[in-house]
Amino acid sequence: MKTIEFTYHLNDIDAIANKVLEQLYSKTVLFNGSMGAGKTTFINALLNAMQSKDVATSPTFSIVNEYELPEDKIYHFDFYRIESIDEAYNFGIEDYFNSNHWLFMEWSERIEELLPENSQTITITDLGDHKRSLKLTTNRTHLIEKTDMTTVKF
Repeated sequence: MKTIEFTYHLNDIDAIANKVLEQLYSKTVLFNGSMGAGKTTFINALLNAMQSKDVATSPTFSIVNEYELPEDKIYHFDFYRIESIDEAYNFGIEDYFNSNHWLFMEWSERIEELLPENSQTITITDLGDHKRSLKLTTNRTHLIEKTDMTTVKF
């Protein structure tokens, strides 16, 4: 397991998003952090870094939002309101996992047993004064060995 940590001011979020994007080798990214830590704000910065014209909004009530990329899509999930694994199956989570599109998941611990082993985790902590700590954790033991992003994957 490998963890990369960034501490940043919100004014620098776009630069950090670009650095994080360089480290993503999986299209399944789990976003952890307390309510209001800035998960959706960081997802919005990633959208910008990935050249999307969409604006990320929290899918708390819709459960999933879809964003367009130049050659791909992102499905942004918020499982905060999910109360059982059956609910995830009922809205077709398996289809999303099999789509080969980007999956950004907030509150993914609510469906932990369904998560792909090759996912990466971003944990955001509010440090106060408009500063955040971001930890990107990777678990390469479940992957065929790959190098870090050297070509654009989106």
